[in-house]
Amino acid sequence: MKLLFASDSFKGSLRSDRTIELLGRAAREVFGDCETDGVPVADGGEGTTEAVVKARNGEIIPVTVHGPLLETEHAFYGRLSETEAILEMAAASGLPMVPEEKRNPLYTSTYGTGELLKAALDAGYTDISIAIGGSATNDGGMGFASALGVRFYDAAGELLSGKGEELERVAHIDSSGLDPAVRRARFTVMCDVRNPLCGPDGATYTFGRQKGGTPEILERLERGMQNYRDVLIREFGVNPDEYPGTGAAGGLGAALQVFLHAEMKSGIETVLDLIGFDARLAGVDLVITGEGRTDWQSCFGKVMQGVGDRAKRRNVPVAALCGSLGREYERIYAHGIGSILTTVDGPMPLSAALENADELYYKGAVRMFRMIALGRQMRA
Repeated sequence: MKLLFASDSFKGSLRSDRTIELLGRAAREVFGDCETDGVPVADGGEGTTEAVVKARNGEIIPVTVHGPLLETEHAFYGRLSETEAILEMAAASGLPMVPEEKRNPLYTSTYGTGELLKAALDAGYTDISIAIGGSATNDGGMGFASALGVRFYDAAGELLSGKGEELERVAHIDSSGLDPAVRRARFTVMCDVRNPLCGPDGATYTFGRQKGGTPEILERLERGMQNYRDVLIREFGVNPDEYPGTGAAGGLGAALQVFLHAEMKSGIETVLDLIGFDARLAGVDLVITGEGRTDWQSCFGKVMQGVGDRAKRRNVPVAALCGSLGREYERIYAHGIGSILTTVDGPMPLSAALENADELYYKGAVRMFRMIALGRQMRA
């Protein structure tokens, strides 16, 4: 029997590669001599770079950048080949980088994400994947574009730095200084968000509150984003509201499309392509996947949905081991997931589940594999 392990990380407790180790140990305990393979997986949010680098035997490249509050931060991107690189904005402009008491999207910037991309361009990479989940920002990508040489000015000709509060001041955009390496590169953006830049379903009103925006702050940011949109229309002939995904990552999606002409793709689908997941399914009898919590959202661009759909198309069965189950979790069954077990083995507070994640996951894996072994005996 050949098993393939492809689980998401369990936020706050288990990394994707750790689930591979624990599943392998549990499989050997139950089945003895069995063939196993494992690949770290992520869906385009935090941890995507490390997962893909490990799957591809790449290299993590450290880079010093400016964080969301323009403080000095140590970030990184991933080298996959001589021409391919991968980076995630969570490493440079992520929400966890901002202390809760300082979260205010008026003052955060994507400048560091632009610096991260510029470092990859300066190193000569021409095929670059960018994961844009988990942002702390709502600057329309102004900071990001500024780091790549685009200049934003107010009506008095003053240069703007690229923070959310400056959206309302943008009067002119000069893209003549855009790094020429941009024109020689191809950019794939991992994004499952379809929101436009402005409006009730736009960047500000959909995602701004979780980044620290009060109703007053959100109203100001929306006015600023509308002004920014109007300048983009006037000077570049592009209306971001007509393109899905421009509201992603606080409007970074708009800058990626306008200035980089980037291609927006599903995060999990891009990751699965980058790690060669389909080829790994050859000869596999069963795939094991999972995530920290499975609910209705798991069907929209998450790891279990992506893994399940790919395996289903090749008639490979999939079982899942998850931390917990939430509302409408059963919807994931339509995506090739045949069965779900949870790691918890009794009522317990979340803190206890996180503290004992390794032990609970291992014991849950043993239970799952023993059930699979029993099914094989019944079939025999």
